[in-house]
Amino acid sequence: MQPKKRQKLKVKRKANKILGDTSRVISLLHLPDEKYRIAKIIQRIMSLSETAAKNLYAQTMVDFSGRHEDIGHIFERHLNEVKDYLPQDTMLSDVQRALIGAYFTKEYAIESAALFNPSIIPHPDQSHLKKGSLRFVMSLRATGEGHVSSIVFRSGVLDRNNTFLFDPLSDFVETPDLQLDPVYKRNPFQLKLNEMGAGNEITAHILNQLPEDFTYTELIEKIKILRAKPQFLEANQNRTFKAMCWLASSNYEVSFHADHSMSERVIFPVSKNESRGIEDARFVQFFNDNGEVVYYATYTAYNGTILPQLIETKDFIKFNILTLNGKAVQNKGMALFPRKIDGRYAMLSRQDGENNHIMFSDNIHFWQESQIIQEPEYPWEFIQIGNCGSPLETNEGWIVLTHGVGPMRKYCIGAILLDLEKPTKIIARLDEPLLAPHEKEREGYVPNVVYSCGALIHNNELVIPYAMSDINSGIATVAVSELLNGMRAVG
Repeated sequence: MQPKKRQKLKVKRKANKILGDTSRVISLLHLPDEKYRIAKIIQRIMSLSETAAKNLYAQTMVDFSGRHEDIGHIFERHLNEVKDYLPQDTMLSDVQRALIGAYFTKEYAIESAALFNPSIIPHPDQSHLKKGSLRFVMSLRATGEGHVSSIVFRSGVLDRNNTFLFDPLSDFVETPDLQLDPVYKRNPFQLKLNEMGAGNEITAHILNQLPEDFTYTELIEKIKILRAKPQFLEANQNRTFKAMCWLASSNYEVSFHADHSMSERVIFPVSKNESRGIEDARFVQFFNDNGEVVYYATYTAYNGTILPQLIETKDFIKFNILTLNGKAVQNKGMALFPRKIDGRYAMLSRQDGENNHIMFSDNIHFWQESQIIQEPEYPWEFIQIGNCGSPLETNEGWIVLTHGVGPMRKYCIGAILLDLEKPTKIIARLDEPLLAPHEKEREGYVPNVVYSCGALIHNNELVIPYAMSDINSGIATVAVSELLNGMRAVG
């Protein structure tokens, strides 16, 4: 007897298209590869007559001040990066200072190549809204020159009919201020060093001299003391110092100005392990046991190798960037559950590049074991499967959007339903894709792909922002009841 054929799901694609804007630029420090050239460039600037320097400065301000909110601050910051190359006992005029900073500054169009792989979560501020409306934050992967990716944001309101009302897009983009002296906890720091294979008598010697909560400055000071008066083989010391500094630089804090709009904020690569991009942030609104809300996001730091990282924020103004640790932290695509299950953190993952895994931990920063909960089953997912963001809680179970890769590396979005209290168990699934790329979505940087990093449920609809072929993003909705009814029971 043939199984009963289910009615095709009515997925609505909204008219909204989230497109990259090439005019949105940030300022970056720009130094020549040959450092000896820095002093030469400075000398040429200082050789200008006062009149010529003033005219050049005036033209520079005409050309660029309208593209950045505080360009004078930017120039001063970049001047400080090259101050060691200034001639000794040099007194610079304000114009000279600004010009030197300008010559070591460049613009970077963060969205010039693509704007894709979105996730959506409720905004921390839900005040002053009409009944049935929800204020949201949408994160996206922005890609510019050299395929360097960063995280950008959009905000707005979903009304009672799930119509998207996006906030106006700011003309400006702001990179955050980097916390210059972040604080680390000694025990997790040591555990991560051990995991890296860098835990040894040298790390123990340094860390034993530090308090439980220590700063970057304190760490560097202890390294300097040991470097000046070595107590171990110098080669071993240098390798250990390098590992400790790498780990410290991979954990950092950034903050934005509170009065700037959400769309002005961009998290651009900071550490060396992010040098080739920050990829696929999966944001989730997480509820602690005491009801406190924290926003987490897993993302992939990429510098030629993959390093899973964690973002933590309460307000989307201050962000903590942290390493994820443990032997189960492998590959891409980790998605945290929005609450603990049976007293433990839970997270979906894809350790082997093929199957959907789940893992549990008492510590959100350390993950040691995982287990497979789903393997490729249908032709549209024969190559690999993974998640499309954090699970969404319903009375019937956890809805998990999945991605499957089929022939010609065509990416589709599917869905499974996990047991509420035992999420290792799949209780229902879609046999066919929920979303597949149609003709207008097939062309892009990576053809034939639809993909999401996180959806939400509002007014009994599943709201899915999704990427179209790794170039632009759109939005789709489907009734939750219809989605659940369209699933096949498993087990």
